[in-house]
Amino acid sequence: MDSVHSHLTTGEQAILQEIKRNTESANLDNISRTEAYANFYRRHPEIRWSFLASMVSRNAGWNMCDLEGRWMPLTLDVYTRTMLFFTYERANWLIFADAYPQLLIYEYSKLNGRPYFDLLSHFGVSSFIKKEWALFWQEKNKERLLTSLIINEQNIIQKPVIDHPFYKKKVFHSFVFKLQDWLHFSSVIFPTLHGELYGCSVHDFWNKTKRIELGKKLSQLLFEPSLYPHFVQFSNQTTHTGSRHDYEQFLAMDKRRDTPFLRMTFPVIHHHQSESNEWKASSRQVKRWLGPVPFPKKINITRWYEKKRMQLRLLIQMEQYVRHFY
Repeated sequence: MDSVHSHLTTGEQAILQEIKRNTESANLDNISRTEAYANFYRRHPEIRWSFLASMVSRNAGWNMCDLEGRWMPLTLDVYTRTMLFFTYERANWLIFADAYPQLLIYEYSKLNGRPYFDLLSHFGVSSFIKKEWALFWQEKNKERLLTSLIINEQNIIQKPVIDHPFYKKKVFHSFVFKLQDWLHFSSVIFPTLHGELYGCSVHDFWNKTKRIELGKKLSQLLFEPSLYPHFVQFSNQTTHTGSRHDYEQFLAMDKRRDTPFLRMTFPVIHHHQSESNEWKASSRQVKRWLGPVPFPKKINITRWYEKKRMQLRLLIQMEQYVRHFY
């Protein structure tokens, strides 16, 4: 028997093995991750982060499929599109590999009426999030846990993705990424079945604090009482395929499919896992991250989205025109 597991009971060893199996099978691709997050939220609606994760994961899938849709291949070469796909995929995979075992350990704890959070050590999660789960078990503060999971996920992707020399040079410092950031073409979208889009623009993606603030604003928007039922309805009734047609089919604009299905477009990527997702920050910084943010000012972005989509297509067409003559 593995010495690391020798102090565990037979039941605890079985739980670890089951969680590892379930995490690996659900971490296959963006589709399986999105479904796993959403299904967990349906079972445990007190864990709000899992619904936020499912909706943000949908956006990651749409961004991936854009790369092989009707428009992006006209302006981005194969190498650039591949690098962007790997960036989305790597961050998506790392967050799920870290977060899903946490969710399943909570599920076992709830099922058996006793905390199993000591088992989190076997998944290399941060000491910060281990303390937060223990605190949640005692105090049931749903908002604090939601914010803590946002903080944790953005810290764990900082070193292996955002600060990684390869991604830094090839993606985050690339002209394409900076242009997209500058023009605010990137946004996280929460659709409804009524053809309305809500969300926030992504700006300064490489800045950890900015990403944490974005996550907190998105969570405020997602659980805003008058809007939340519409987002849940969309999640429950719309299968995630990776194509933006998932929600563009409900919009007033033309309903042609511009992006493909994810599983017909991208292969399954085999990742390597780092031994630990430990990270460090000062108590002052953590306190600041846990603090409140103002509610987003402009949340209905339906018209904005239509305008940006048109601008992007015009830019690509102009570039094609210039390229053709010069």
